[in-house]
Amino acid sequence: MKRTVLLVLAITSVALLTIQAQEQVRHIAPANPVVADKDVNSQPIPRLPDGTIDLTGPWFGGGSNGDIEREGGLKPGELPLLPWARELKAKRLPKDEPYTACLPMGVPRVNPYPWKFAMTYTAKGLSHIYQLHETGDAGAHRVIYMDGRKHPEDPIPTWWGHSIGRFEKDTLVIDTIGYNDKFWFDSRGTPHSEKLHTVERWTRVNFGRMTHQFTIDDPGALSRAVTLNFTASLIRPGLKDGDDLLEFICLEDNQYGAAAGIQGVGSGK
Repeated sequence: MKRTVLLVLAITSVALLTIQAQEQVRHIAPANPVVADKDVNSQPIPRLPDGTIDLTGPWFGGGSNGDIEREGGLKPGELPLLPWARELKAKRLPKDEPYTACLPMGVPRVNPYPWKFAMTYTAKGLSHIYQLHETGDAGAHRVIYMDGRKHPEDPIPTWWGHSIGRFEKDTLVIDTIGYNDKFWFDSRGTPHSEKLHTVERWTRVNFGRMTHQFTIDDPGALSRAVTLNFTASLIRPGLKDGDDLLEFICLEDNQYGAAAGIQGVGSGK
């Protein structure tokens, strides 16, 4: 079946979806044609013309969506949430998920659809990296500044925060502050505060896989900093209908949430 049909019709055809249930929290996890485990070392890791390791992708996965603890390598209850954050998480309902209202997923929710890094160069070299998502995230793309600038002293809280990046050998390090407290870390409703500070370390370990070491430091919601680990898989190159991102337009009151069995989304109410 063509990838276009597989992913685009996933919005309206439950037959093409894997609906996963975790303690009453449901989310859509469509199949994606990624490089198989047996082929992850079938080609050398590519590099850009300037010698920079090629992290562009597109990739699938590499972050949390259903459960940040489980997907990040922690045990249930191991994320050191403060009492108020645990209480808020317990009260949140699937129908209140911001993403189902076409709001950005935030970090580290690069799942459950393909995404990629896009790089912009000037005469001085790499200036910006953009993180683009096939779902569009309400049209908001993430900007990572690579031109050596510092964080502002008092950033305006935003969905993606203020990100500055650098390469440490072949690892892309992204340091971000200035988040708002509106997005959820996962569909279970794991919260954070505006004091959130994240450090991401993206390393392409072979042709088909990229690791993501994600450190959360949030004294407003966590009792200590914690590091999670994820792995992204490369979308298989050479697909008949293309191996880049597809267009997805998110509109409130569409059938996306209805297909996942989320009440109040796509029902016209």
